[in-house]
Amino acid sequence: MPHSATQLFTSESVSEGHPDKLSDKISDAVLDGVLAEDPLGRVACETLVTTDLCVIAGEIRTSAALDFEQIARDTIREIGYNDPAYGFDAGTCAVKTHLHQQSTDIAMGVDTGGAGDQGLMFGFACRETDALMPLPIMLAHELVQRLTDVRKTGQLEFLRPDGKSQVTVQYEGSKPVRIDAVVVSTQHDPVNGPTLASQEQLREQVREAVIDHVVPQDLADAHTKYHINPTGQFEIGGPHGDCGLTGRKIIVDTYGGMGRHGGGAFSGKDPTKVDRSACYMARHIAKNIVWAGLADRCEVQLAYAIGVADPVSVRVDTYGTGQLGDERLAEVVTELFPLTPAGLIEYLDLRRPIYKPTAAYGHFGRSGDTFTWEQPTRVDALKQQV
Repeated sequence: MPHSATQLFTSESVSEGHPDKLSDKISDAVLDGVLAEDPLGRVACETLVTTDLCVIAGEIRTSAALDFEQIARDTIREIGYNDPAYGFDAGTCAVKTHLHQQSTDIAMGVDTGGAGDQGLMFGFACRETDALMPLPIMLAHELVQRLTDVRKTGQLEFLRPDGKSQVTVQYEGSKPVRIDAVVVSTQHDPVNGPTLASQEQLREQVREAVIDHVVPQDLADAHTKYHINPTGQFEIGGPHGDCGLTGRKIIVDTYGGMGRHGGGAFSGKDPTKVDRSACYMARHIAKNIVWAGLADRCEVQLAYAIGVADPVSVRVDTYGTGQLGDERLAEVVTELFPLTPAGLIEYLDLRRPIYKPTAAYGHFGRSGDTFTWEQPTRVDALKQQV
């Protein structure tokens, strides 16, 4: 975030029923299915969903015998597409699988401990929230998570699975001072039907049960703008309303546009793919640096060449807030953290079926045993560098 006087910054998130997120979740469910039986399995799985159709394609090398169609149907059903009236239903949609073995040319470099692809990966952390994440993306995630919660518990029974949020925060310098705008759009049952009398009813109840439950009142004021289903009717949604693809929500998955992004998507990729695992490590490093008090904001870049184990570059940027020089911090990072693909996979314990929960509501800023990259495991060692 640039250090100017006053600025607005906006981030968005989408619910697990958004067609792109549904695709991400199916791809990660396939990955988890493989890793549960074969921790050394190789997976690069892409999913496409549209009206009454789910297509799973990609490369998988595994000893596991799995029913990929059933994995897809179970995931679709869990998210809530269980009614043909939605235009996409777990029980009636066609599921087509087009999976083949991983390229031997790629495997040749990975089997010896090298990276599964070339690329650049970024991690970011800041002091705006307890999770050391930017405030706009955290609030956006919480809004769509809340939408899902009140839908699945039946608190707002007119809600359907698809939904989006957007939060605009006003900053003074790098400090968030107020919320300028909140946008929530949610798929719903037919208006004037048995569960929803009007759009006004929807707006009132979403405001009360979702927005007011999430938005910190000390950051909202009389000038904060609220837009709830601003286009009006949103009955047609999910894969019936918009084709979904794995990997199309990379900014939602990371930092909401704050901090850089290397361009690689996460879902459906096993941890030998540094697009995923090295981004997790970069976040882990940046978070530990901020947690240790060595910086208030930190971005870490790692870059790899396919088939080569060590990163070709390591960069740390503390935006002028560092207790050590950025060049020295980069040296410390290479000393304290294992950065080869094999090393970081073992360090973060990534050969487990942990990925389906990551597919919605962000890969970072989360808690629990799944999210090892969020843990402060190198804080004490980093403090000793000052």
